[in-house]
Amino acid sequence: MAPWSPPSSLPLLGLLSIIIFLRPTSVVTSSSGIRHGIIRKPSSDEPAVVLFREAPAFRNGDACGSSDADRIHVVMTLDANYLRGTMAALLSILQHSTCPENIDFHFLWSHFESDIFSSINSTFPFLNFKVYRFDSNRVRGKISKSIRRALDQPLNYARIYLGDILPADVRRVIYLDSDLVMVDDIANLWGYCHANFTNYFTSAFWSDRALARTFDGRKPCYFNTGVMVVDVEKWREGGYTKKVEEWMAVQKQKRIYQLGSLPPFLLVLAGNMQPVDHRWNQHGLGGDNLEGRCRSLHPGPISLLHWSGKGKPWLRLDSRRPCTVDHLWAPYDLYRSSTSSLEE
Repeated sequence: MAPWSPPSSLPLLGLLSIIIFLRPTSVVTSSSGIRHGIIRKPSSDEPAVVLFREAPAFRNGDACGSSDADRIHVVMTLDANYLRGTMAALLSILQHSTCPENIDFHFLWSHFESDIFSSINSTFPFLNFKVYRFDSNRVRGKISKSIRRALDQPLNYARIYLGDILPADVRRVIYLDSDLVMVDDIANLWGYCHANFTNYFTSAFWSDRALARTFDGRKPCYFNTGVMVVDVEKWREGGYTKKVEEWMAVQKQKRIYQLGSLPPFLLVLAGNMQPVDHRWNQHGLGGDNLEGRCRSLHPGPISLLHWSGKGKPWLRLDSRRPCTVDHLWAPYDLYRSSTSSLEE
């Protein structure tokens, strides 16, 4: 696969959702952040069980190259509350990749839990990955409350600091959320721009001419930060971490948006990123953020399914109140409860 080069003016490519694999070889400490999730563990009177089934090994096809240019770097955050989703995402990426051994996974974490790393090791013993610590204190004082409490977690902001966290030789990555599954070869992934952009900012923003002028001369469009292809080298050179932090500081003083870490990205990058085809981010499958209503798939081909929004497929399936689209996630679920393990 020939290496991809973005236009020189584009520091970031907004996509739909992406993932990265590597082998659990080392833990790297860095000053950046991650997100979280909860997996039920056996109580003290229950026997120890394996929470996830072991995934089959995935190997490269004959046509796969072996040079550094052939490698794909995927970045994800590690949070116990989202671990079940992470496992499904990993399986889907590997299963649909022609060259799975060429994928390097980089995981960001903010709170060490040995069970998370042991689960990944036992479920994907063949996986190459590295983990990096994100210091949540770096953003804790900068985060303003959003309309969804889950969006206020420091780990959600770790993607802002990829240029600081990742090694200098990692120059381009695909960043992916944990609530998605890939149903296409990740090597084919790389755009995106749609949805009503203006709704992501408050009337306080649009009524302030000095702030609204931010988009003058640009053609801003919404993009979903849960799936991004990022030129990390250009991100570092352009000082984009500092630019995003500056907008977070404005938000603390004058509430100009409602939703977590997405709006400051839009303020800095909208109009200066390359879109990806909508097939690569069928997002919003989690449903309406306020009422959690089910959503249907958008028409056309699909390469990535993203359960952004309030509802997560594993929670709705467990509660026996799934949306129709949740059944598309179920085949990638490697989780097994203590009850099912004992029955086996």
